[in-house]
Amino acid sequence: MTFYELSVITNTGFPYYHLHVKDPPKNVTLFLRFFDFSENKSDPVLNLDPVSSFELNAGLVSALFEFARNLDKKIEILEFNSNKKATYFDKDSKYNGDVLITTQTEPYLLHKSVHQKIKLVYNLIIAEKIPLDSALELLQNEEDLILDILMDKEARNRIQTNTHEISKLGNNLLSEMKGYGLNGICITSFDLSPIIVFGKKYSLNDIDTILRHIGIFPEISPMEWIYRQSYLSQEQIWVYIIKSGVGPTVNSLFESYFYLLFAEPQSYLGEFPGTLAAKFNQILG
Repeated sequence: MTFYELSVITNTGFPYYHLHVKDPPKNVTLFLRFFDFSENKSDPVLNLDPVSSFELNAGLVSALFEFARNLDKKIEILEFNSNKKATYFDKDSKYNGDVLITTQTEPYLLHKSVHQKIKLVYNLIIAEKIPLDSALELLQNEEDLILDILMDKEARNRIQTNTHEISKLGNNLLSEMKGYGLNGICITSFDLSPIIVFGKKYSLNDIDTILRHIGIFPEISPMEWIYRQSYLSQEQIWVYIIKSGVGPTVNSLFESYFYLLFAEPQSYLGEFPGTLAAKFNQILG
């Protein structure tokens, strides 16, 4: 499970909707991601002198610290993006409210893909509710749709439909490459949420831990791969990340699977990642 909470509020603080997906794991770092679906207002930015700016920041930090402490949480990093004209959204899109959607997730998820999920939630459900301060509560089928989007229902269903064939292929490939240092294979959704793992060495919970220790992933083109170093219980692991180029399309959003390979340090897999991707693509494409 990679999503833990989702909230929909207005920029003025009206709490319209909150979804508790699952209790977060203990003693791990999580991200609270912000997605702004508000009108593009060109109000001038307030220019403060250094003393006033410091006092404003001090008030913000103190309030956030106290808020987090009351929730038995700890804030370690606040990231601010500089003001810019570029926007997350399509130039032709028109947002007519002041909607802010936040979601608490695993830190390793690909932010652009998470944003695409949240944008689906906004377009399919939230947009028609504006203004939120007078909107009716979400219906059960609408909440179910939010969960389907966050939990990659279509991607999971495609794998579930082909479970026998996929598992047989995954285990055969592991046996073939065991002597070259390959210890596990995992298929994830397009935001890197793990769906299924092959091999006895790593569980899905282990995959979460391994991915938390990698950091930021660069953009990867379809049928290309990168590798990164990670670790689990002090054991060093090489992780190959392959973008499949195949996957379901949900409301015009293409969601490409990723294939992850977990190998011993200094192992040489050659062109095997491409061979694996081609074979899995024949089943999942």
